[in-house]
Amino acid sequence: MNDWPDRRTGDRSERYGRGSASPQPESARSMPHIQRRPAQPRRPQTPPQRPQVPPQSQGYDDRYQDGGYGNSPDPGYDSGYNTGQVYGSGSGGSDGRGGGGRPGGGDGGYVQGRPAPDWRRRIKLGALTLVVVVLAVSISTYFWADSKLKREVDLSKVIDRPESGDGTNYLIVGSDSREGMSDEEKKRLRTGSAEGKRTDSMMILHDGSSGPTLVSLPRDSNVEIPTFKGSESGKTFQGTGRQVKLNAAYAEDGPELLVRTVEFNTGLRIDHYVEIGFGGFAKIVDAIGGVELDIPKAFKDKKSGADFKAGKQTLNGEQSLAFVRTRYAFAGSDLDRTKNQQKFLAALASQTATPSTIINPFKLYPTMGAGLDTLIVDKDMSLWSLANMFFAMKGVTGGDGTSMNMPISGSTGSNLVWDKAKVKQLVQQLNNDEKVTVTGN
Repeated sequence: MNDWPDRRTGDRSERYGRGSASPQPESARSMPHIQRRPAQPRRPQTPPQRPQVPPQSQGYDDRYQDGGYGNSPDPGYDSGYNTGQVYGSGSGGSDGRGGGGRPGGGDGGYVQGRPAPDWRRRIKLGALTLVVVVLAVSISTYFWADSKLKREVDLSKVIDRPESGDGTNYLIVGSDSREGMSDEEKKRLRTGSAEGKRTDSMMILHDGSSGPTLVSLPRDSNVEIPTFKGSESGKTFQGTGRQVKLNAAYAEDGPELLVRTVEFNTGLRIDHYVEIGFGGFAKIVDAIGGVELDIPKAFKDKKSGADFKAGKQTLNGEQSLAFVRTRYAFAGSDLDRTKNQQKFLAALASQTATPSTIINPFKLYPTMGAGLDTLIVDKDMSLWSLANMFFAMKGVTGGDGTSMNMPISGSTGSNLVWDKAKVKQLVQQLNNDEKVTVTGN
């Protein structure tokens, strides 16, 4: 009986290689040699050069030329085993990373990775680029703004001027000029269509080490027109002791005669002149999005178009112009109006000189453009002096400054008479850059 499944018989001699029933061991038998195509020699890699690693032991392989257990493989035979050599890589490092920068690799074939970024250098370059951009924008803005200033007032034409004191004195004038306004704007702002221009408000702003002082000069102030030189003709007009309202000096011969009259009647030297018209005033307010004011008492005025309720509110350009022009709704008439003008201008300066306006170009440039387009200054006025004036105006409401009307002693009909003793003391304190203790009306 056959105990061997699958055609297996008791004669094991038929099954070579599966064991034999013969008690004698099988003789060695040569395996047929398989001819392989000689391997192509590897092309040497040029940089970087590295020391060669000796090939590792190949172990047993029955495909050697001698067909046995020889130790010399066929020189033309490619066994396909990796010798451990890595080509095209940097030399091994001591940080334990293997080829390709993988951690834990051996020292035979370390591939160096991309160097870490130099963040200090990048930060320095970024900061330098930012500084260059800021400087370029600042310089271009300066020249743009400087080109818009209308330097039309020549203070060198003013004669017999008082000596300069400490600090800087600005004569700030709000005129009723309609220049550049359309008929629609004149109607909306209730400015009328009168030809020429007159002063609607006049103030002296003193900027010194003892803090800013803002002194309003009522337009109805009684003053003497002194000897002066005509701004256009250059002809000298002798003073006759003629008494007029202060705004008449401006109407007679413009800013130069106004400066001459203020200096003659006060003894205070004016260093810079600044004038803005109706249109520019309203545009500045609209450019910054309005000015917030706290109005203590409601009032109306048909002539100026004012109609305000009591309490905090934000005024647009049209409302702001009505607010600073109103005089007939108040018992103090022009004196009360000058107080409102001071209050408004200080609020305007305070709310304009903020980071939200200065840093934001979409607010800064429209605001500067609106103001500079209608601003008239003296020939020696620089943007730096103008900025100092603006921040001094802001300081009036910051607790460091003083605002007041020119001291009044009485009136001659419709003209307001200044208190000469108080005016003299006030001017002395301003010239000496002292803290002002004089009070006005």
